[in-house]
Amino acid sequence: MGAVTLDTGALVALERKKPRADGLLRASRERGVALFTITPALTEWWRGRTDLREAIARVVRVVPLPVHVARSAGEALGTLRGRGAGLAVDVMVVAFAAAEGGQVVYTSDVAELERIAAACFPAVKVLGI
Repeated sequence: MGAVTLDTGALVALERKKPRADGLLRASRERGVALFTITPALTEWWRGRTDLREAIARVVRVVPLPVHVARSAGEALGTLRGRGAGLAVDVMVVAFAAAEGGQVVYTSDVAELERIAAACFPAVKVLGI
């Protein structure tokens, strides 16, 4: 595993120093695994500057959503229509993982992201944090 993608819930878990999040952080350092998130997830998570948030932002590579990923996410939203308007960032995170973020997503909302992955991005593995 060379890279993983973190959703908003995973960023929150890092901030709260949850045991699985701390383990992921240690494992990523030991194994040279890059941690990614996308700017929309950063937007959902960031509620003002703190030393801890700045430290997390230095460890996690924050990536602007590439246009090809945005298009793929938009198509997935079309496939998932009628299943909730609040899916946009979750779909963007899974689409990013499929295209560029290592095909692994860490999340606190496993069921939702597994549903998105199964319907639109079957190569993505969703893991709980």
